[in-house]
Amino acid sequence: MAKEIKLTATKRETTGTTAAKALRKTGFTPANVYGEKGARSIQVNSREFDTMIKHNTGENLIVDLDVDGKTVKALLREVQHEAVYGAVMHADFLEVSMTKKMRVTIVIELTGEPVGVSQQGGILEHLLRHIEVECLPSDIVDSFDVDVTSMALGKTMMVRDLVLDKKYTILTAGDVALATVVAPREEKVEEAAAAVAAPEVIGKKKEEAGAEGAAPAKGAAAPAKDAAKKEEKKPAKK
Repeated sequence: MAKEIKLTATKRETTGTTAAKALRKTGFTPANVYGEKGARSIQVNSREFDTMIKHNTGENLIVDLDVDGKTVKALLREVQHEAVYGAVMHADFLEVSMTKKMRVTIVIELTGEPVGVSQQGGILEHLLRHIEVECLPSDIVDSFDVDVTSMALGKTMMVRDLVLDKKYTILTAGDVALATVVAPREEKVEEAAAAVAAPEVIGKKKEEAGAEGAAPAKGAAAPAKDAAKKEEKKPAKK
C-alpha cells in the first residue's frame, strides 16, 4: 500500500522566476498540480514539505493534498533541488483517481543468495533496478522483492520470469535481463598482468639483439690482421 499523508497548500497568484524566488524567502515552496483540467499553481509550507520528504523516501508518494479547503489525491511526481546546497526549489504533483490504474516505476530488490554464488563461486550482477508497471494508486509499493536463491552459475533472470500479483501489469519488455550469476573474471586479471610484464621482455630481447649485432664489427678487422702477419713471415724471393 502506498504511503499517504496530508499536506496543506494554497493557490499561488504569481508565477515566474522572480516571483518564485521571492516566495521561497517567505518560507513557501512553489509547486504545480497537474490534472485532467490542466495545471494549477500552488504553494506549500517549505518546512512542512521538507519534513514530509525526509520521512518518506519512497519514489511513489501519494498525498492528501488540501488546496484551499478542497482535498485531492495526488502523487508527488518530481522534486527539484538547488544544485549546490540541495534546498527544495519546486515540486510537481499529479492528481490521481483511486479507481483508475496508472503507470508507475517500482524498485527491484534482490533477496537471498544464489546457489551459483554460495556453492559455485560465481558473482551476482544486478542488471535492472526498476520496472514499469500499471496498477491502482492504492496498490503502489516502494519495491518488489525478487528471490534469486535458485539461480545457478551462468543463469540469467529476465523480466518475463517475474511472478507478481495479478493486480500489477508489467510494462517493461520481457526480454530485458534483470540479474545474472557470472564466473569471476580471473582470466582478464591474468591477461592484464601479462601485458604489464611484456615491455620488460621486449627490452631484454632488444639488448640481446644489439649485442649480437655488435659482435661482427669487433671481429671484422681480425682476418685482415692475420693476413698481414702471414705476409710478413713469407721469405723474400731471390
